[in-house]
Amino acid sequence: MSEKLKDGLVWIDCEMTGLDVENDALIEVAVIVTDADLNPLGEGIDLLIKPAPEKLENMNDFVREMHTSSGLLKELEEAPDDLAAAEAEVLDYISKFVEPGKALLAGNSIGTDKAFLSRYMPALIDFLHYRVIDVSSVKELARRWYPRTFFQSPQKHGGHRALGDIQDSLMELRYYRKLLFPQGEGPDTPTCQEVAREVTEWRSELN
Repeated sequence: MSEKLKDGLVWIDCEMTGLDVENDALIEVAVIVTDADLNPLGEGIDLLIKPAPEKLENMNDFVREMHTSSGLLKELEEAPDDLAAAEAEVLDYISKFVEPGKALLAGNSIGTDKAFLSRYMPALIDFLHYRVIDVSSVKELARRWYPRTFFQSPQKHGGHRALGDIQDSLMELRYYRKLLFPQGEGPDTPTCQEVAREVTEWRSELN
């Protein structure tokens, strides 16, 4: 694309052999880049990384069953084992759409994914902005403030595969945006200023 996005979002989901960053392995990484309005730019990419045999042997029964049912373990048998090559491919893909240091990492409970990416794909994390967009935060606020909206949220179909899970996260944020965030330009300036005064006054009373 000729002009790169200023407010792009890089949606990433990972599948791992467990949740221990030091001892478990990254085995699937999928990426979709969207604009600020959550419109995907391209179909995204989905990469498999074959781990060392002991990483697979050390999976607990729950994780093994999950990755067996999803078909991931079977596909890993023929997957490449080059983690550095996978990182380079992800960087090459996202750099087509966004500038270094500008795009935010986005996803669902993204802290776990970011921890594994920081450990195993540090150049990718360095390429992105330090801030993140976590759909699970929006979901938890909806559960507390707008429970009807929370309980009617669309059913997910990702099946514990990275690309499908990203598509689910993107669908989920589009749902909450449409229902909970003002359409168009939102409140006018005087309204924003009045609310800013109200919360500033509330803040001052905490001291």
